[in-house]
Amino acid sequence: MKAKSTPTHVHLETFGCQMNEYDSELVRSLLKQDGFVFTDERERADVILMNTCAIRENAHNKVYKHLSELKKLKRQRPLVVGVLGCMAQNLKEELTDIQPLVDVLAGPDAYRQLPMLIRSAMLSQVEGLNQKELAVDLSEYETYHDIVPDRNDGVNAWIAVMRGCDNFCSFCVVPYTRGRERSRVPEGIVQEARRIAEQGFKQITLLGQNVNSYRFGDWDFARLITAVADVPGIERVRFTSPHPKDFPLSLLEAVVSHPNICKQIHLPLQSGSDRILSLMNRTYTNKEYRALVDRIRTLRADIVLSTDLICGFCGESDAEFAETYRLVEEIRFHSAFIFKYSERKNTIAARKLSDDVSEPVKTDRVTRLFDLQRNISYERNREYLETTIPVLVEGDAKRSAAQGMGKSDGNITVIWDKCAISSQPGDMVSLAIYDASSTTLYAARPPVN
Repeated sequence: MKAKSTPTHVHLETFGCQMNEYDSELVRSLLKQDGFVFTDERERADVILMNTCAIRENAHNKVYKHLSELKKLKRQRPLVVGVLGCMAQNLKEELTDIQPLVDVLAGPDAYRQLPMLIRSAMLSQVEGLNQKELAVDLSEYETYHDIVPDRNDGVNAWIAVMRGCDNFCSFCVVPYTRGRERSRVPEGIVQEARRIAEQGFKQITLLGQNVNSYRFGDWDFARLITAVADVPGIERVRFTSPHPKDFPLSLLEAVVSHPNICKQIHLPLQSGSDRILSLMNRTYTNKEYRALVDRIRTLRADIVLSTDLICGFCGESDAEFAETYRLVEEIRFHSAFIFKYSERKNTIAARKLSDDVSEPVKTDRVTRLFDLQRNISYERNREYLETTIPVLVEGDAKRSAAQGMGKSDGNITVIWDKCAISSQPGDMVSLAIYDASSTTLYAARPPVN
C-alpha cells in the first residue's frame, strides 16, 4: 500500500438514477476534503468505489459484472474495493460473502464515514487481516445539508431536496435502502441554488424519491420550486421523480405559470389496472390518474407528460395488461420508461406475492407497449414541425461532434448542424424544427422575417 505521504487515488463509478449521480458528488466532496484524489483511470486507483442502484435488475447485473472484472486487478496489486449506496444497504449479507473482493460497504446514509472506512480497510490489508468495513445503518435525520457537492462542469446541476420514501410501493426497495422521508431546510436549498447559478449552471433539477412530497414547516414543494426558479441566473428548473398523489393545484399552477419552471411533468403510472395498482400499493386508481392528467392539460394543453410503466407484475393477466395498453393509447404520453417487473429482495411483493408472470409474457408485453409508445412519441414529436422553440444547449451530439445537442423545455432532445448554428453549452437558442423521430427533434436556424 502507498506510503502515508502519498495521496490515495480513488476511482468512482456511478450506476442508476439521478439521485445516485448527486450522491456521488457528495462522496467526491467528502473524500476530497479528507485528502483523497480522484482519477478516471482504474489502473491508477488505490481505491475503486461503485455507487450502486437496487431498483432495476440491469443495474444489479452491471455492478456484479464490474466486480468480476476487478478480481484480476485485485490479484495484481493492493486495492480497496467499496460498494456504496442502495445495493450495499439491501444486499449487505450477499456482498459480504464475496471473498475477498469487497472491502467497504457504505449505505446512502453513511457517506460521512467513508474516509475512516477506507483508511481502516487499507490498514487492514497492510496488516494482512482483510476485514470488511461496514456502515449500513439508516438515519432518520441525515440529509447532507451542509455538504457542498463536487459537481462536474455542465449545464444542469442536481439538488436533492429530500431523502427517503414513505410510500412503500410493494415492488420498490427504496424505503428499505434509503429510509423514511426527511426534507432539507428550504433556505439551504435556495442558497445551494444561488451557488449553482454563480458557478454558471443554467438549469437545476430538484431530486427526491417523491420530490413533490417535500415539506418543511410551512414550505411545500410548490413554494420551494418557485423560490428556486426565482434565483437570478437560473433559466430552467425541473423536478423528478414525483408521485401522482402529491399534485395540489398550487404546484400545477407554479409549473404552468412560472417562466423558469419547465412545462414538463414526469408522472409515473406503472399500471392501468386498478387491481394491479392496489397490489402495487400505488394509492390511486385508473380513474384518479386520468383525472389528474385531464386537470394538468386543462391548465395547459401543451404540457409534456412522460411516465414509467411496469409489465408483468405479480398476477397481471392479459386483460389487466390490456387496461394499461388502452390507457397509454388514450393519454398519449410524449415518452415512457417501460420495464419488466423484476423482484427485489426485501420488498413487500417479494415477501407476500408471487412473481408468476413468465419471462416470455413479460417480454411480449414490454415489446407491445414499446412499439405503441414509439409510434405515439413519433406523432407527438411531429407536432413540433415548422415551429420555433427555445433550446438549452448542452454540448455535442453523442453520435457526431459536428452536431450540437440540447433540450427543449419539454426535455426532448434537439439536434442541429454546428456549422449552421454557432452556440456554446449553456446558451439558450431559438431553433426551427424541420424533422422529428420518436426520440429527437431536428433543427435549423429559424428563417429571418
